[in-house]
Amino acid sequence: MIQLSLTFDPRRDVFSGILEKEGHARTPEETAGAVDPRILNVERDGRVLYSWRGATGTTRVGKYDPQSKQNKLLYTFDKQVSVSSCSLNKEETLLAISLAQHTSCEERLKPVSKCLTLLIEIHPINNTKVLKAVDCRVKVQFLHCEPTQNSVLESHLLLIAEDGYVDLYHVMLARQEGYKMVMVNPDRLAKDRVAEDFFWVQWDSQTQRLFYLTCKEKCMLKCVQFYPDRNCDTLFEFPLELPANPFTSMRFVNLGFDHYLDLGIKDEGICLMVFTDEAGSLCICYSHPASGKNHFTYTTAFVHRGCSKTFTVALDQEAVPSTPQLQPLFFSLGYYLVVYLSGQFLHLINTRQQDLLCYSLFLSGPDAQLGPLGSGSAVLTLSDSTLLDVSTGRMYAADISPSFLVGCLHNSTAEAQRLAALHCMLVYKGSDPDMEMKVIDWICENAMGPDAFDQIQEFILASLYRITYHQSLSLDKVLPYSSVFEKKELPDALTMIPGVKCTPELLPQPVFKGKARNLQGYWEELQWITERTRYFEAVPNPRYRTSQIQQEWTKILEGLQSTEKRKSSNNLRHIEDNTKKVLSMVDNWCLDKRVVPLFQEEDHQQRALIGLTADKLREHLNRHLPRLGKKKVDVLVLNYVAKLLELIRHMLESVWLKYKVDLKVLCFNHPTGAEEWAVFHVMFRILEATQGLWLPLPPGYHTLLTVLGVRCLSRHTFLQYVDHRLLQLTEPFVSRLVMDLDNSDSNEELKFSILKRLPEPMKQRIYHLWDHPVSSACISRNYVKGLLDKGTKQKEFRLEDKEQTSFRPEFLPLTYLTNILLDLEDQVLNPFEEQENVDARFVEETALKQTLIQLGFEKK
Repeated sequence: MIQLSLTFDPRRDVFSGILEKEGHARTPEETAGAVDPRILNVERDGRVLYSWRGATGTTRVGKYDPQSKQNKLLYTFDKQVSVSSCSLNKEETLLAISLAQHTSCEERLKPVSKCLTLLIEIHPINNTKVLKAVDCRVKVQFLHCEPTQNSVLESHLLLIAEDGYVDLYHVMLARQEGYKMVMVNPDRLAKDRVAEDFFWVQWDSQTQRLFYLTCKEKCMLKCVQFYPDRNCDTLFEFPLELPANPFTSMRFVNLGFDHYLDLGIKDEGICLMVFTDEAGSLCICYSHPASGKNHFTYTTAFVHRGCSKTFTVALDQEAVPSTPQLQPLFFSLGYYLVVYLSGQFLHLINTRQQDLLCYSLFLSGPDAQLGPLGSGSAVLTLSDSTLLDVSTGRMYAADISPSFLVGCLHNSTAEAQRLAALHCMLVYKGSDPDMEMKVIDWICENAMGPDAFDQIQEFILASLYRITYHQSLSLDKVLPYSSVFEKKELPDALTMIPGVKCTPELLPQPVFKGKARNLQGYWEELQWITERTRYFEAVPNPRYRTSQIQQEWTKILEGLQSTEKRKSSNNLRHIEDNTKKVLSMVDNWCLDKRVVPLFQEEDHQQRALIGLTADKLREHLNRHLPRLGKKKVDVLVLNYVAKLLELIRHMLESVWLKYKVDLKVLCFNHPTGAEEWAVFHVMFRILEATQGLWLPLPPGYHTLLTVLGVRCLSRHTFLQYVDHRLLQLTEPFVSRLVMDLDNSDSNEELKFSILKRLPEPMKQRIYHLWDHPVSSACISRNYVKGLLDKGTKQKEFRLEDKEQTSFRPEFLPLTYLTNILLDLEDQVLNPFEEQENVDARFVEETALKQTLIQLGFEKK
């Protein structure tokens, strides 16, 4: 599971050259026994400090530079000494060394201190300063802060004593003869007391932080931060619920290895380590005192989350050793914390997502191995996911094996294990294109997917999470990273690990000491994250759910179906502006590498869904993370939705390339093969996955899917898919269909079936593209109807003037004739409006006379 890459081998990188040089002075047998290599310390920049016994009875200290692959002799003692601790300043002018002193038989009557700490000038070698001569172990460590103007002429040295105190020495340097660097007033070095009364201490070389535990009324973890512009500040305090007397002796963590004392100390008590991440996370891992050989208990406290998880693991009794006490190995891979118990289990704990156990990997049996680090190896944890095998001096870079993750996807029977491996590949390893392609291949081969989770939904959400989570740790609480939480009930397969019991607890709030001095960098981020954690606990549903847009999306669809509403709606115009911004970003990405013809048509529904998704996500982030600022949130949201569309396009193009499908599949006359069936199946699964999460699709996706549907499915099945809205009849699809297919009986039947299901505006546009008598007749009828309807609309108001508003004949020619007669009637002069004193009786008699004459009953 854990892949170890050898980064440093003392025999290969250091002592092979020393053996060659020493071989000139001694015989091969004497030389091999004289070297006796010891790895002492690893500095912040990766320089390895080591010692060996010289050919002339001396002890030498050297340095290996991993960048230049060069070795350098730093100092030579003229007799055999036992170096227990060593550190080199950044300028390589000072060497601090602690020597373990042993009283020989003839020197028993002389008082000799157990530890002698020296400060040595090594460029040039002209002065040695004794810092301590005490009867307890002393660790030395130079600070390696960022360079400043005075950094070359000033060095700072930490001296950590087993008696429970830390002193910081300030060593001033002066330049002589242009190149010599010597100490100024070495007899009176300035020093400050940094910490005292502790029983556990850990040094973090990368961040220049010192963690230590004090236990007066209760156990308190404190942290001292060292700066380049000032000495140090105690910035952090956190109470820990530890058992009484958790350590039987002083514990030094990440302060080198004492080959002469550490090997004689039994591993008793608990094991504890602190891990930090530049994004603002802080985790504390510690084991519990053994209460039997049936189980093993350890706790991971996620300070940045305000919670802890205590795991109790049932042990394999056949693999439990009989004599030594079980001691775990803790180390960090950044996104995961690793808990390793030799011969028992290997637990990769997700430091960002602790909601469910299924996002962490738990392995037991043969899979729970550390490769070349056997069960009897003494292993130290160094920075940057580096492990040191103390017995051989070899250093290894630890990482998760990609091949093992791929095997978990294909072979694991536990769905929780499969989901954890999938998230590890997508989030932790997701920047590797090969790894992403292997996930897509697995999706293609298992398109139906497990019942516990939808692998396409997980691919989309986890990949989007990887792209954005590093910008702020608080985004973990507001962005979706898994579709599991969209389910009403979580399946048992994702909530339990066989043989592992997990007990969650809430943690007290840490105390930050630097408020008056304005915390900066990591501590500012951690403080803000812990404050937001309390806010997220009080706010219901702080994580964005993609299904939240369902109600709003229904209203948008109603507006899209009405042309008048679409033109007058300010909301639709705002959504369209969002869509234009998103699609403009997509257009600038990989434009010349596209295989699938997406983003090439107007898809009003998908365009509206794209804009609505961006709008709702922006609103959610601005409400819960105002600290990010509206500009940053806007950029983050647009990038998020654009990446969503790009992920779908990338998945689709990978599928097309996998099955060697080209644009010929868009031709209805091209024969259908198994490749088109496979592509259609995966595309339909993508459609189901996105609809289940209410996520938008790239414009043109529905057209491609419907083209494949009419090619792969039987006609009856295809029409059922359309009637159940599983396939969408788009205008580009129907246009291609009526133009590409001939007018055979079966094709005419298909075309008529599709035209029958089209909305009226689209149907009228399609008729103009189809060269068929039926379409010609329809076009003619529509033309006449348009002319008659035009005249009808012009005269409708006249019907209202004559109190005939209810009269609206359905027969359009009659309506048109009626309006013409009404128009003529209006044009005739009314004699009663222009004249006065008219004899009505005379007019009636004249009209009657004229009527009789016209009818032929009376001569004129």
